[in-house]
Amino acid sequence: MSRLPQGPTRRLLLAGALAAVSAAVTGCSSDSEASASGGSKRLRIGYFAFPSGDLIVKKRRLLEKALPDYKITWIKFDSGASVNQAFIGKSLDIAALGSSPFARGVSGSSPIPYKVAWILDVAGENEALVARKASGITDVAGLKGKKIATPFASTSHYSLLAALAAAGLKPSDVHLIDLQPQPILAAWQRGDIDAAYVWLPTLDELRKTGTQLTSSKKIGAAGKPTLDLAVVSDDLIARDPQAIDAWRKAEAEALRLLKSDPDGSVEVVAAELGISAADARAQLAQGVFLTPEQVVSADWLGTEGKPGKLLTYVTDTGRFLADQKQIDAAPTEDVVRKAFYLKGLPDVLK
Repeated sequence: MSRLPQGPTRRLLLAGALAAVSAAVTGCSSDSEASASGGSKRLRIGYFAFPSGDLIVKKRRLLEKALPDYKITWIKFDSGASVNQAFIGKSLDIAALGSSPFARGVSGSSPIPYKVAWILDVAGENEALVARKASGITDVAGLKGKKIATPFASTSHYSLLAALAAAGLKPSDVHLIDLQPQPILAAWQRGDIDAAYVWLPTLDELRKTGTQLTSSKKIGAAGKPTLDLAVVSDDLIARDPQAIDAWRKAEAEALRLLKSDPDGSVEVVAAELGISAADARAQLAQGVFLTPEQVVSADWLGTEGKPGKLLTYVTDTGRFLADQKQIDAAPTEDVVRKAFYLKGLPDVLK
């Protein structure tokens, strides 16, 4: 296509949010008393079926143990675009979100009312660009004129645009198709697409009959890293910062368990994703998981009053998306800084 479509209006996103998450929320978080009191004892958490500390927190009920009086609902999402829609619809309190959709969310005249509060992982070999072997494509430049699928407004979309630019290609030089991971796999199997940029576990299915052209690890090393962040709603920050502290401690414990108990982590991921232990171990090995101390270091998220390099990464991502006509204008560094919630760090992790 000659140009990727601009993002939908806030009104359309709101309508999408209500449709996208109503089924997930209705019936599993119908605590009328919590709703009447502003939801002070309710936490609605969005997560991805993707290897990360989130799965450990969920499976081992770390947050439920820390907040026994809370009604905690875990809602699965397929991509950051739907997470953004859900926040606009006020259907989430905390959620996993890629750095690219976060940069989109804080741009424009009506930024989404949330702030980044944690880093789940850094994209590595767990997100990659793969071409069907039958296409004969062996490098990114060979994608000119080809059909490439990726979930729009995701970290994979951002990394795909970066890979094309590095190879001297414009978005208009290829046919970009907006598909979620499972439809990508179906389109791949039908032969409807030539390549795809996506994440695990769909990525591993594509690799069986595909050739990997590049990965988010390589693109990140070249100066355009992507991360899986965790964001909290402005409403939750205002009404219940103690719950955010408890959630951060649970996520920090999960990151420590990924390092100290690799076998137990494999067991959790296998159970949550419905895959074999061998596949879970291989998928975990492809991600880059920081220690809690690294998360709050100057190299990454930073601490209260001293945001880390993530500030630069998100600002640069917004600038790149604006250059690629993905958003109308890049958020300034000051705007991005205001979308960081670092209160209590690093002391809250002790």
